[in-house]
Amino acid sequence: MTTYDFTLKFAVPGDLGMEALESRLFEAGCDDALIGIGLKGRLALEFSREAVSAQQAITSAMSDVKRAIPEARLIEVGPDLVGVTDIAELLAFTRQNMRKLLQTHLATFPLPLHEGRASLWHLAEVLDWFQTHQRRKIDDALHEVAQTSMQANVARESRRVPAEHIRHFDDALVS
Repeated sequence: MTTYDFTLKFAVPGDLGMEALESRLFEAGCDDALIGIGLKGRLALEFSREAVSAQQAITSAMSDVKRAIPEARLIEVGPDLVGVTDIAELLAFTRQNMRKLLQTHLATFPLPLHEGRASLWHLAEVLDWFQTHQRRKIDDALHEVAQTSMQANVARESRRVPAEHIRHFDDALVS
């Protein structure tokens, strides 16, 4: 068994108090998570869960949360979307060193999911690039969690778009 660290963010009913949330989550098996409530109606859970795979860890945690709070709606699974500062921190670089690395490897570095003042990448793609192009050893559990988080977030987003629209854009991207 491996311990996987990840975050699940949910929209939850705003009328649930912290004590009720904690109690329900604990009883449903989320005793391996730190609970954070920032905005009313939002819940973040930082898990450190043992499982045979990241997918099993994340899906079992999602099921536990849904059992505790059936009305909970998944917002995001992390770590997934990262900026330059996040990448630098994860890989023990300075932010400046990471920016320089990006500028000198524009042709091969993964394309950002969002480009602008604060560009965002899928962490899994960045980790793949570091393994392939920089021959950097990446923690297997982190890599697996990043892959699974990306897949969960992409699947969640794709459910929001009608299938015929996805096919239309897939065709346009290929041609």
